[in-house]
Amino acid sequence: MQSLPHDAKARTFRRILMAGVAVAGLGSFLAASGLTPLATANAAAPKKVSVALILSTYINPYWIYMHKATEAEARKLGVDLTFQAGQTEGDTSSQITAIDNAIAAGDQGIIIRANGPAANSALRQAEKAGITVLAVDTVPTPADIVKMTYATDNYLAGQLIGRYTLHRLDGKHAEIAMLDDVTNEVLTVDVDRDHGFLNGLGIPVGKPNINGFEPKSGHYAEGKGGTYSVGCQLPTHGDPSGGQTAMETCLVKDPNINVVYAINEPSAQGAVRALQAAHKRAIVVTIDGSCANLSYIKLGSIAATAGQYPGKMGEIALDAIYNNITKGTPFSPTPGLNYYNTGTEIYSDQPVTGVPSITADKAAAICWGS
Repeated sequence: MQSLPHDAKARTFRRILMAGVAVAGLGSFLAASGLTPLATANAAAPKKVSVALILSTYINPYWIYMHKATEAEARKLGVDLTFQAGQTEGDTSSQITAIDNAIAAGDQGIIIRANGPAANSALRQAEKAGITVLAVDTVPTPADIVKMTYATDNYLAGQLIGRYTLHRLDGKHAEIAMLDDVTNEVLTVDVDRDHGFLNGLGIPVGKPNINGFEPKSGHYAEGKGGTYSVGCQLPTHGDPSGGQTAMETCLVKDPNINVVYAINEPSAQGAVRALQAAHKRAIVVTIDGSCANLSYIKLGSIAATAGQYPGKMGEIALDAIYNNITKGTPFSPTPGLNYYNTGTEIYSDQPVTGVPSITADKAAAICWGS
């Protein structure tokens, strides 16, 4: 190796000495601050948040829109969002697998609309694994199985369309078809909407927390209105084909049906097809608030719907879980409730006195989907 001249050696020594002083000074600063170079690097690095979104199905437009809105919010926040769903509205086994996948992947958060209490055990395992779990659309049973729920008051939504129906009937006899979601799972949203509708119409529900036990005939409006009969009650699985099949069966059982309650807009639209094919007319009421349903409202084939905001639910839930994980921000329910209420509003082009509503044209500014 070739040796350096004397002046070059001196310059090299001075550089080494100055570098050593700089390192020593940095070390003293970090020691005084209680930090290390590694800790400083870690503190500066942004915290990556990973969240699993687990919804009811892949096919219902309501869930499709919630997924798209939540995904767009995840891109804005830089959240790593994965998405899975059940195959049908009552499919909890696929959701349990999705929860297990989130645990295995080390996700920090889960946002779920559970298809039933059968998923509760898996959600408890997720909590034990340190995952923050939120619900959307429906408060689960029990409510504290999750940290917070972001949802519409489904019971109130049912009440509003029940009251609307009460005013539309104006004392006339009601021959009712109840088109629910499922029969093999007790879904909170299914019961809340169904029982809310019956309550709004002034019919006792029979048994709390389960559908189908209301008196099958009597007087609505708590005895002050006209007479009623429940001519048919069937599941639709929340989709158009299920709604159409259920309505066709109901019309065979009771051709005089003149009131149709449907769990959601896809099932209501299927019911409308069955009514039109049979050349029958009925007061059809439902819940959801999609833009795609406004044409039915304008035509009057669906008399009223209680508009909800699935995109808003997903966005607010994701913001909440992100802020909790990154900043420790606590979850806050709407005052007086055990969940965060994202609101509802009646859309109808056939308004009635006593039930505030907006027209389809006005609803176009706030509806979801396209």
